[in-house]
Amino acid sequence: MDAIKRIALVAHDNRKQHMVEWVEYNWGTLLKHRLVCTGTTGRLVEETIRRKAGDDYPGDFFIRKLKSGPLGGDQQLGALIADGEIDAIIFFWDPMSPHPHDVDVKALLRISVLYNLPIACNRSSADFIISSPLLAKPYEPVMTDYGAYIERELP
Repeated sequence: MDAIKRIALVAHDNRKQHMVEWVEYNWGTLLKHRLVCTGTTGRLVEETIRRKAGDDYPGDFFIRKLKSGPLGGDQQLGALIADGEIDAIIFFWDPMSPHPHDVDVKALLRISVLYNLPIACNRSSADFIISSPLLAKPYEPVMTDYGAYIERELP
């Protein structure tokens, strides 16, 4: 991972306001990185950062917006993770509400763990990630070697 991280921001509907509040507090740090967001979360994050930065909003700052989670955005993000294009994930998910794309959410959490990415699922853990000194430094995560799995013989 380079010093400039590629951070995914995702929030379920019941957690979007939490994400907006978190971005309002951390917008200055977020401007130093590259952001990838799903659906409506991307629009809200961009609006929040633009409002907070005002005239200081850098013209070259770009948020990559994927599809909405239920429309394939979670799967798009999973593909980016598998391709090594995401360094950290802030995913404010709602454990108390049913989701039509629940299987995609579980797959996203699984692939994040598989690729040893830091993932925050609530504001407290997001605060720990965004305030870590490792966020602004190059970092090489220890990866599990899945070579034996890939080379296994099938019956």
